[in-house]
Amino acid sequence: MSRPLQEKKVRYRINNNITSNKVRLVGDSIIENGIYTIEKAVQFSKDRGLDLIEINPKLSPPVCKILDYKKFLYEQKKRKKQFKAKQIKINTKEIRFGPQIGDHDGKVKIKSAEKFLMRGDKVKVFVFFKGRSIVYKDQGKMKLLKFAEEIGEYGKVEQMPVMEGKRMYMILAPKKF
Repeated sequence: MSRPLQEKKVRYRINNNITSNKVRLVGDSIIENGIYTIEKAVQFSKDRGLDLIEINPKLSPPVCKILDYKKFLYEQKKRKKQFKAKQIKINTKEIRFGPQIGDHDGKVKIKSAEKFLMRGDKVKVFVFFKGRSIVYKDQGKMKLLKFAEEIGEYGKVEQMPVMEGKRMYMILAPKKF
């Protein structure tokens, strides 16, 4: 049985676990920023009852801060959660109909597209052509353009009607309110 993928946890080196001889201290006005020996930096942190945390080990000398380690981890977790919350997830919903769709059926499709656009989803509208109905390409294009016109209050056309195989599609994006 395989394990699900887990997030890679970032481990920070603190205090005497830092392997470099010299470190660059940065941060608040606790101590003057600069390059110090590891012993001196650890002593500064112990005098204040805090921890010396290695922030960026890739630089030479590594960058460190004097902070409370538990509080630092909490802030990192909180910042990550806020960043994740700010990411916008856009789904694409599909609506399809034929070139000879009736008025009532068309209005039902428009209502569902409005609902999707109000939620912030993109809508991909298809007109599918079966058998000999491919003769009515212009009628399908007119249906798509009429669809876009009627839904103009909620969304805007992101991609004009395009023929792909036996179907013609158009993409609508939500308007910002």
